Amino acid sequence: MRGIAAVPSYVVMQPTTLCNLDCAYCYLPMRAVDRRMPVPVAEAVAASVNPWAAAGRFSVVWHGGEPLAAGREHFAALLAPFGPEVEHHVQTNATLIDDAWCEFFAEHRIRVSVSVDGPRERNGERVTRGGRPAYDRILAGVRALRRHGLPFSALAVVSRPGPGLATELYDYFLDLGCDVLGINIEETEGVNTRGNAHDAPAVRAFWAELVAAWRREPRIHLREVEWSLRYAAAVLDGTADELLPRRLDPIPTVGHDGSVIVLSPELAGFTDPRYGDFSSGNVLATPLDEILADAARTPWVSEFLDGVEACRSSCPYFGFCGGGHAANRYFEQGRFSGTETEHCRNSKIHLLEGVLEHARDHQSPAA
Repeated sequence: MRGIAAVPSYVVMQPTTLCNLDCAYCYLPMRAVDRRMPVPVAEAVAASVNPWAAAGRFSVVWHGGEPLAAGREHFAALLAPFGPEVEHHVQTNATLIDDAWCEFFAEHRIRVSVSVDGPRERNGERVTRGGRPAYDRILAGVRALRRHGLPFSALAVVSRPGPGLATELYDYFLDLGCDVLGINIEETEGVNTRGNAHDAPAVRAFWAELVAAWRREPRIHLREVEWSLRYAAAVLDGTADELLPRRLDPIPTVGHDGSVIVLSPELAGFTDPRYGDFSSGNVLATPLDEILADAARTPWVSEFLDGVEACRSSCPYFGFCGGGHAANRYFEQGRFSGTETEHCRNSKIHLLEGVLEHARDHQSPAA
């Protein structure tokens, strides 16, 4: 895996910077301001995306702010330029979902992922702009999805891994009715400057406990655990080198104004004296496919690629994570050429160690 692929597997689109919630751990810098994506930006992106989708499976992920804050009429106008082969996904806090939104999702064949951190008491940091708990509104949105028979994924943030939490979360999401679950241990990113260093044994135990809960009743696709098990199986089969792509997926994020940030959506909206606004171009001036073809020439991107090579030469977990994420390096270390971060430890290294720890503890005795 060297360099950046010219064609991504998906594109992230920011229909608005506005979010109606004010979560304590959010990284977004402009979530109190409603800056909406003009339709010409979507048209410019679609000009590159539609041929990619015609050639094979391709997704557009709508991610704000809170994407639904753009409103159904504007959202529909942004969707219109994309061809029927494009798969659409939306990451939402669910507080705005009602019957009309469910009908909209069904009409446009949009796959929904809901951000919720578990039972009511686990959502204390997910609050409205007035500081009121958002949980009841989130749950009302989930009930609407279920009422309309719409499948949905869930994404939970874990701020403090501890004993019993993984089982509690897994059981909650079984009852919630999602079919896919992602777990993010809180990251120090963007405007969220809270530390994310945790006791290593506690994080390993959290992941091991999550594996145990999932194995007991594997009705949910558990993103992190299934990827870890797939990697472990490939190592045993001697095929681990085949798991990572030959080149890094650029994961382009198209901001509300058409600017394109590669590799890390979390960098959108930020500037730095050394790196400028982190963008590799703007789709209103240059086609997206041309921007991606030259993305490696963006100064911070070339620095990040140097960091990936440093990880390759120094980290035994490189085959599992592929060199980490650019935003984590920048926001934790202030540069892109570093190697191991707290995010690496929490969500890559200790994840894999926790999965293997569970396997060792539950292996069958030798005959």
